[in-house]
Amino acid sequence: MTLFEDIDLFDEGQKRFTDFQLPDTELKLWERFFEKKASDEYFSVLRETTPWQQRTRKMYDKTLPDPRLTAFYGGQNGYTWTPVLLDIKAAVETACGITFNRVLLNYYRDGQDSVSWHSDHPSSSGKHYAIASVTFGETRLFKVRHKERKDIAPLDIPLTHGSFLLMGPTMQEHYEHHVPKTSRNIGARINLTFRVSDTEVNTSYGLFRED
Repeated sequence: MTLFEDIDLFDEGQKRFTDFQLPDTELKLWERFFEKKASDEYFSVLRETTPWQQRTRKMYDKTLPDPRLTAFYGGQNGYTWTPVLLDIKAAVETACGITFNRVLLNYYRDGQDSVSWHSDHPSSSGKHYAIASVTFGETRLFKVRHKERKDIAPLDIPLTHGSFLLMGPTMQEHYEHHVPKTSRNIGARINLTFRVSDTEVNTSYGLFRED
């Protein structure tokens, strides 16, 4: 099921709130959570000042580069929080009432950058926490499907410039998500996923799995 069919896929969207009321978890979306001027400034600063890296991962018998760039902030092994990231973090925390201590940044350079179906790993204690996802830049589809229940229709959610998506603590246990490639000639997108860790040590980027 595609959400918000009255909005062009690569439009900024309207300012509104949606509670998807999914079984087994919570999923909430604030469109235009950040106004356009602030979103434009955040996107520009993050794109130009973030120490982006391209990780590699083993897929079967090959080692392949990730189809996106990443950077991690917080904890002993992450970069030091910047004023811009702290501003975004404070706004998100005020809205959802959750305090985050890590953030993973993903830079989708064009429509060929993507992330395959996956669910994020739990913390080192085995506990799942809520994840706050903020988007700046080009709109990309965020696909969601239940891991077991075929009676729950999959979702196609356009994540627009300045949007904020909150995934509840049980989301990773019951659902997978995916940002697919697109053949459209589109620009870049920066996604920030704010997280909670119950240890000071960040085990590199072992935050999610892609099957």
